[in-house]
Amino acid sequence: MIARDPPPDYRPCVGIMLFNRDGLVFAGRRRDMGVEVWQMPQGGIDAGETPPDAALRELAEEAGTDQVEIVAESESWLTYEFPDELRDRVWGGRYAGQTQRWFLMRFTGEDSDIDVAASEPAEFGAWRWMRLDDLVRGIVAFKRPVYDRIAAEFGAAIRRASDPA
Repeated sequence: MIARDPPPDYRPCVGIMLFNRDGLVFAGRRRDMGVEVWQMPQGGIDAGETPPDAALRELAEEAGTDQVEIVAESESWLTYEFPDELRDRVWGGRYAGQTQRWFLMRFTGEDSDIDVAASEPAEFGAWRWMRLDDLVRGIVAFKRPVYDRIAAEFGAAIRRASDPA
């Protein structure tokens, strides 16, 4: 679902698609799932915080790096609903889902500049660089429409930015 402004019963968040010089995308393996789930960094926007500031903070918290430059911001807010089995468990049932402003960021550092254990509690137990289409294919079903949309929106920019020619 695409929204111009965040709906009131959805938690306002940011999402970060971080790519490296090879055109691969950062993926973190969630620590709180019973199965192996890889996703891009995301998180809430704090009161008084702008979406770009929230994106940089969330990336520092979840990936332990600030070695990035913002390349693009999504054209609109992208929204997904929590599945019924999760809705009451996340944030006490306060939200029907999340609405996200996405940021495409180029990683300017070295792999050693990434530390998913930098913040406590760590969101991710491991990380790796993935092909974007593999990450989208493997995301949990309820987030897939957002991942499809943001991959379509940012995919060409990644290819242009990582093309050696």
